[in-house]
Amino acid sequence: MFFWRKVYDDLVQWKTKYADRYAVLLEGARRVGKSTIAERFAANEYRSYILVDFSRTSNEELACFDDIHDLDMFFLRLQAVRGVDLYEHESLVIFDEVQLFPKARQAIKHLVKDGRYHYLETGSLISIKKNVKNILIPSEEMKIHVYPMDYEEFCLAVGKNYEALGGIYEKNRSIGQQTNRKLMRDLRLYMAVGGMPQAVEAYVNGENFAMIDQIKRQIIRLYEDDFKRLDPSGRLAMIYHSIPAQLSRGVRRYRLTQAVGRRKTAKDEALVYDLIDSGTVLPSYNVTDPRVSLPLTKDTDSYKLYVADTGLFITLMFIDRPEAENEIYVKLLSDKLPANLGYLYENLAAQLIASSGRELYYHTWEKTGSTHYYEIDFLLAQGTKITALEVKSAGTGRHESLMEFRKKYAGHAGGSVILSQKDLNRADGLRYLPIYLLPFLCER
Repeated sequence: MFFWRKVYDDLVQWKTKYADRYAVLLEGARRVGKSTIAERFAANEYRSYILVDFSRTSNEELACFDDIHDLDMFFLRLQAVRGVDLYEHESLVIFDEVQLFPKARQAIKHLVKDGRYHYLETGSLISIKKNVKNILIPSEEMKIHVYPMDYEEFCLAVGKNYEALGGIYEKNRSIGQQTNRKLMRDLRLYMAVGGMPQAVEAYVNGENFAMIDQIKRQIIRLYEDDFKRLDPSGRLAMIYHSIPAQLSRGVRRYRLTQAVGRRKTAKDEALVYDLIDSGTVLPSYNVTDPRVSLPLTKDTDSYKLYVADTGLFITLMFIDRPEAENEIYVKLLSDKLPANLGYLYENLAAQLIASSGRELYYHTWEKTGSTHYYEIDFLLAQGTKITALEVKSAGTGRHESLMEFRKKYAGHAGGSVILSQKDLNRADGLRYLPIYLLPFLCER
């Protein structure tokens, strides 16, 4: 089953403007749909295509790359092995899972320069970055990151009206409790299923949540296998599994010592970067001075980690159970999970922001004369101003950090937003938005 993905439109733009000068690399975590997107694009937009899948290619196909110095022979052998004719300027060659055969990636420089055909690569991020020893990384390569399905893509896949949300955001006034509750149920469905295409397909095909949860567990086990190849000690997997627990404690930064159970080492810190490179997590960096460009003042030693897909985050929360019962999902969909699960909505907010193409930033500063601190969950740069976001599961309670942020950075604060399950509202200089409108805030 093929779902509409925004990346497809990016590929169309690449073909129109850049394909004669650059190959394109679809990079991202495992199972986010890179291979499916690539083959559908090839079938729709080209007269013919050849798919070389390095996860299951034959020795005969690999031997074609022995003739890369003689491109005429290379193309003749490749067409003969695959039984597909290539047409100059009308055909696409796909190198799927290219990280498994770095020699093919190195050949991109010469293939693009030759100019006869277009080239598309797919690869899992963590392996791409590791399997580059002794090869020349091609400069003739554009990269497009593929995330799990965002909320707009999910809505289209399951038959929900996403366009109506844009109209609600533009009108910027209350829509009434009944409509808001319905739209929040739709969003909680996205949280429960997640954006991994296999899980979405299972939902569309009518599978129950026990089956959907099993699919997500299989994806997590696949990630764990990848982690073990990089780190047989198991600490990389421990860092990944520790994310929900650390967010639940409300700590101001991710603590490696809590994840690995010992004093952190330089090797442990390197594992965090490996995890970020895998695309399975989203890092959010503490900004020391929001009055300056956010990337310029981010503290790379002070960060939080979120799971790149909230559906997988939920499965990780209950990974200790043999199989997450349907009851858990029923409670989520009816908003009857315990109120202290606000960090679940925080992870969702991180995913919605990242899928809009933005990096994640937050800000903390100490309270005067106290050991406590203020914290802004997320910061968005909008023009010359900074919008401060606070995420609440219910939308009630005090918002001391937002109020103090407005005072401290009065000349730079562009807005203060409470993201929750509540209807649109304004009070005390704060803007209240239901969290399903966050993508529109990020875009506009």
